[in-house]
Amino acid sequence: MTPSTALDAPAATPEAPFVDRRSYDPGVGMPGRERRQFTNSHEELSPEARELAQAIDQYKLTHRRRFITYEEMLGVIKSLGYQK
Repeated sequence: MTPSTALDAPAATPEAPFVDRRSYDPGVGMPGRERRQFTNSHEELSPEARELAQAIDQYKLTHRRRFITYEEMLGVIKSLGYQK
């Protein structure tokens, strides 16, 4: 018997079709709701931190990214006008 691999995973069947959760289906879930890298609520943040969090969320939605890199975060921060 050979070891099991990811290639041995069962194929989608009519009883259990494959669901691509990366794309939005209007009949499933809530539009605009994304899992967040940091938190789901910005209520407890200062106004400046809330502005940054909303800018990062918008970047992630626009670029279809669940997580962002430090370089991307730096770009968002600079787009808000911050500089060293």
